[in-house]
Amino acid sequence: MDVMDFFRMSAGQWNSQRTTHHLPFRRAELGGSTISVEALDMGHPSVVEICQLHDVDPALAVGGAYVTWNGAMAWDREDQNHEGSTVFALVPDADDPSQGQLLRERGYAEIVPVIGRYEIDGDEGLLLITEYETMSSIERFWFANPNLRLRTSVVKRFGGFSTASFCAESRLSEPPAEGESVKALAPLSAFGW
Repeated sequence: MDVMDFFRMSAGQWNSQRTTHHLPFRRAELGGSTISVEALDMGHPSVVEICQLHDVDPALAVGGAYVTWNGAMAWDREDQNHEGSTVFALVPDADDPSQGQLLRERGYAEIVPVIGRYEIDGDEGLLLITEYETMSSIERFWFANPNLRLRTSVVKRFGGFSTASFCAESRLSEPPAEGESVKALAPLSAFGW
């Protein structure tokens, strides 16, 4: 499986149920969200734009994805909002296309453009690894079946606390019909996926 096969399998709308473990506090928090994923082919204007943002030749990208989400966590304050969108591009390593760069217009944990790494592992799971100035995150996605996607993540804050999460994501709808347009690149202030 190549990385774009994984994103094509992920295309559609998903209901995500999350348990987040706040490790220093020894407490768990439940939450949920609706996630929409659209695979973007190479040469898509949003993929080209992300590559240009990071000074990467767009011809090297194999595609990307446009992701939106809307959710809530149990400990949220009334003014907290877990809604946003992001676009990213995938640039495989020249010597091993099962891994490469994940270019984002904003990070998952920090609101800045960031270049992470992706890898398709031996069990056809997708690893996303991102190092920030103040933290690092590792996520792993895999399919239990075509309509059930599972995800784990660990966020380590340097000199601070860590969280570990598990999500079970069930498919609500199939991907958009071929030829439907994708929204333009999300603004830099959008929350990262």
